[in-house]
Order: sequence, then structure tokens, then C-alpha cells
Amino acid sequence: MDKCLILLSFILVANVASAGDLLGYLTDENDRYTGPTVEENVALMDTDKNGFADVQEVRAFLALKHGKDYEKDLLDRWELHSQGSSCHAPFVKELYSEKNS
Repeated sequence: MDKCLILLSFILVANVASAGDLLGYLTDENDRYTGPTVEENVALMDTDKNGFADVQEVRAFLALKHGKDYEKDLLDRWELHSQGSSCHAPFVKELYSEKNS
């Protein structure tokens, strides 16, 4: 799950610029990557210093970079999925309420 969150966060961040502009910005004259590493990006997002960036931390990071409502619908759905309350099957509600009690 953590790897999926991290991957999604980088996909969202990469959508901001076109591929050509981003590639030119993140490479040197020898076409070597000079941008931030995955670890550096996660460290920037990981405000509670637990080693990974959860949905709320990714959302806060993106809001700082792109504004409060950046990808709001997508991040709302992502947050619901992370809370385990997005599945509407009848038995899930019972399991979810037992888990949180």
C-alpha cells in the first residue's frame, strides 16, 4: 500500500509539467537526471517522520505547490480508500465499524 501511495504521489506531481519541459529541467548537459530522488520527495512530504507519505501528507504537499483544490476529486477518493470506507458492500460496513471500535 505504501509503495502505491508513493507512486501515485509522484504521478500527480509529474502531471504538472509537460514531459519535454520536465525532462529538460531535470537533466544536465549530459542528459543525466539531476532532480530530487524518490527518497528526497518522500522526506519532503513526510511531516510526521514515520518513513512514508500518507494521503494527508501528499495532499498537503500538493496543496502547497499547486493550491488548495489541486486534484481535489482524485485526492478525495484516494483519502476515502485509505480510510477503508469507500467500499459499499453490506458486510464491509460491519467489519469497518468493528475495526474502529
